[in-house]
Amino acid sequence: MDSMETVKILKALADANRLHILELLGSGEQCACVLLGNLALSQPTLSHHMKILCDAGLVTSRKAGKWIYYTRQAETLDRIGACLQALGHTTPTDDLATDCRCRE
Repeated sequence: MDSMETVKILKALADANRLHILELLGSGEQCACVLLGNLALSQPTLSHHMKILCDAGLVTSRKAGKWIYYTRQAETLDRIGACLQALGHTTPTDDLATDCRCRE
């Protein structure tokens, strides 16, 4: 996962409504009407949030008649989780500290 993709995903996750949507999708595929019934959002606002989640690869959609069904993409969440975990396990390098001009 490159850094730009990581930034896009983290920006998509940086919203309480989108996090709530992902929680609701944790139980499986949901129709937009079900999501609307569980959120205090208007339909256009839900569509805006779903576009951001889909563009980030966190959610996929499929249309059936006039309804749109959304599914959470566990693979993307797993990859971003692994990325965040890797950040927590990085060790400071002495090279960076010795290259600092303030140490001269």
